[in-house]
Amino acid sequence: MKRVYQLFVLFIFALILTACGNSDDGAKKSKKNTLDRVEDSGVIRIGFEGTYQPFNFLDDDNEYAGFDVDIANELASRLGVKTKFVATKWDSLIGGLKADKFDVIIAQMTVTEERKKSVDFTDPYVVTGSVLITKENATGISKLDDIKGKKVGVGGGTTFEEVARSVDGANVTLYKTVTDYIQDLVNGRLDVIINDQLLMSYNIKEEGLPLKIASDILNKDEIAMAVKKGNENFVKKLNDALSDIMEDGTYDKIYKKWFDSEPLVKEN
Repeated sequence: MKRVYQLFVLFIFALILTACGNSDDGAKKSKKNTLDRVEDSGVIRIGFEGTYQPFNFLDDDNEYAGFDVDIANELASRLGVKTKFVATKWDSLIGGLKADKFDVIIAQMTVTEERKKSVDFTDPYVVTGSVLITKENATGISKLDDIKGKKVGVGGGTTFEEVARSVDGANVTLYKTVTDYIQDLVNGRLDVIINDQLLMSYNIKEEGLPLKIASDILNKDEIAMAVKKGNENFVKKLNDALSDIMEDGTYDKIYKKWFDSEPLVKEN
């Protein structure tokens, strides 16, 4: 009987050791950094809105297309992995990154000091700026101060919101998608919207919108990719691949494909 008891104790002890070992393995796995996960899986998961034409959107074949998509695919090729695109609402992108729902945000995210508290940024891959957009026959709005007392539409949580709120007396309405506030401007529910000059130049031309860019660039925005904090090696890998793309002319080809102009990013 004593022998049976000893065997039972040894069995229980072995189970405890196994459980501890599995726990340690799980802990190690959870602590795996982003670069290791990408290289092990052979896939880099890209977070973006998926509704922000011409940067990231679904084309007629129900495939993701756009400037961000081309840049992401080229980066993945240089890293020797495949892309997986994860469409997410703008205000959930940083939260999704922190929760490991994707590995990097490539979504026209402007670098700000506030965002640097939550994520790490790569080198900029776009330099652009915000502008005022009105109906094509509108007058009296050509500079930022002119939006005082006007109905202004912007995306919530964007740098465009910050620009709009910098003017006392501006009646600012926040939207979740750019298509919604473009439509409200077209339909006369807004006097002016604030958005990126590249985005709006493309959409006004491609969609035949009865709108115009009414101002010069209000502020210069540096757009970069966002990575979960604590992944300096992954940021370096992305920066190295981005540098290669720019140096060998691939970046220029992608940029001209979507905007038919010379990129500003190389001015920095």
